[in-house]
Amino acid sequence: MNRIFLLFSFAAFSQSQYRLVEGVKSDKIRFQLVSNVIVIPVNVNGIELKFLLDTGVNKPIIFNFLKDSDSLKILNAKKIKLKGLGDSEYVEAIRSGHNTFTIGNAINKDQAFFTIYDSNLNFGPKLGLPIDGIIGYDLFKDFIVEVNYSSQYIRLFDPFKYKYKRCAKCDVVNMSLFRNKPYIQGKVEQDSKELPVKLLIDSGSSDALWLFENREKGLRINASFFNDFLGAGLSGSVYGKRSKIKKFSIGKFYFDNPKVAYPDSVIVKTLTSRHDRDGSIGGEVLKRFNCIIDYQNAKITLKKNSLYKLPFSYNKSGLQVENDGVRLVKEIDVNSSGGSISVIDDNTVKVKAVVGPNKYVIKPSYAIKIIREGSPGDLAGLKVNDVIIYINGRSTHDMTLKELVSCFYKKAGTKLEIKVLRYGFERVFNFELKSPIE
Repeated sequence: MNRIFLLFSFAAFSQSQYRLVEGVKSDKIRFQLVSNVIVIPVNVNGIELKFLLDTGVNKPIIFNFLKDSDSLKILNAKKIKLKGLGDSEYVEAIRSGHNTFTIGNAINKDQAFFTIYDSNLNFGPKLGLPIDGIIGYDLFKDFIVEVNYSSQYIRLFDPFKYKYKRCAKCDVVNMSLFRNKPYIQGKVEQDSKELPVKLLIDSGSSDALWLFENREKGLRINASFFNDFLGAGLSGSVYGKRSKIKKFSIGKFYFDNPKVAYPDSVIVKTLTSRHDRDGSIGGEVLKRFNCIIDYQNAKITLKKNSLYKLPFSYNKSGLQVENDGVRLVKEIDVNSSGGSISVIDDNTVKVKAVVGPNKYVIKPSYAIKIIREGSPGDLAGLKVNDVIIYINGRSTHDMTLKELVSCFYKKAGTKLEIKVLRYGFERVFNFELKSPIE
């Protein structure tokens, strides 16, 4: 998943604050859980946007500057350069101060943020829905935040009025904050040895675990692994190796054979240059708990939810698919006659032709963007930029990206027939799903 990692401090900004409107003791805000990450509604200077809720980011960032520039007011702007996680150079951004952010019934009238006007930096296609920005520390520092992954809502509490309830099934785990980012102690088991690890709590990552190879600490990549694309950061793509470890534990909870990703050495050097960090816990682990995150008292309360026992599964096709815009699809309209053209709504144009009535509907288009070398999809002959139009006889036009990608996570041996468009011609490919790690 798309990870944003900023390499500098934001101490120059004033200490702004979120407050619940008068008379509101707590506020419940629904979110969408997409690829293990949380998407919440945020109003910025009167404009409704969608933000990732990311414990690993400091100041808010707005991505789709070009899309919103006509309506979004950028106040007190100053051009700067940012360096983030990835294999590219700095990106240009605008630093803006004294903005009004509204999240549910929580308001901050002095919020600073960064906006990036590089149209190539767009995380929406990877998630299958528009993503306008990302927010983290500024919200968490002002509230005790309940994150209910199973029911998909967050609840904001005034930290001075919040009272913890007794919970026999919960575990309270201490956190530490460094540069406004939360860290937690966990344990991993490798080669029959239990090793302590300091991990970033990273709700903005869709992965389960990241570990940084460190032979002095005993953290090393297992013999069974495969090379893969790990995600997209502010400064480009991140690559590394994927594997599994025997066991991971946090507090009194543990997981057998969880997935783990090892980013390449250049990324690791960047992430560990200023503090003793061994990796991160991402959304695929966090979603298995309902959490109470308390930055002011530096602790997180964990309680298992209905997602706790979900298996840790890999993409067995080797195909990374993204939303690639839209296509105009012709459908028969049995209720119309004659010849005319009319606009029904923003997504539908109805065409009544002389030869018979047709309805042209705008549908999402999904294209292959990355193919893992030697994977079933690669060996079958699929290519980057192939547009997938059918899977096992089902049209992808009526599927979400999540539904499409879920086909790649079915059990090994499942047969897939994929019809694609390549240079305007339809082609059909068949293969069986195979786990990249035996």
